[in-house]
Formats: sequence, C-alpha cells, structure tokens
Amino acid sequence: MKTLYDKLWNDHVVYTESDDPNGMVILYIDRHLVHEVTSPQAFESLKLAGRKPWRTGSVLAVADHNVPTTDRTGG
Repeated sequence: MKTLYDKLWNDHVVYTESDDPNGMVILYIDRHLVHEVTSPQAFESLKLAGRKPWRTGSVLAVADHNVPTTDRTGG
C-alpha cells in the first residue's frame, strides 16, 4: 500500500537517474515559493548550470525576515 506522499511523489517524477546510487530524481513542481534568504543562491545556481527559470508565472515571492535567536538588547 502506498502512502499519500508516495502517490504524490510518483505522480511528479519527470526523470530518474538510474546510475545514481542516491536515487536522484527530477520532480515536476507546479508552484515555486521564493524568498530573499535563499533565492539569490538558487537563481545563481540555475545561472551557473545554464538553466533558466521555467513557468515564471508559477513563482510566488514572499517576504521572509530573519530574526536572530540571540539577545538583541544591544548590550
């Protein structure tokens, strides 16, 4: 019996790297959430790999604010 996760995963596999011992696959994702913390690195990786963002209308950008977990009293 497959879990819901397994069913969703399997329905979105585009390509499976048969030689990869880690089982690398390419998944089809229909919505991309981006934010200012890690998105610049992701877009730089695409650029270095010679790839372009696909279906830019599926991208949703949201503000994400980093808040330190240490003392912020300024002392």
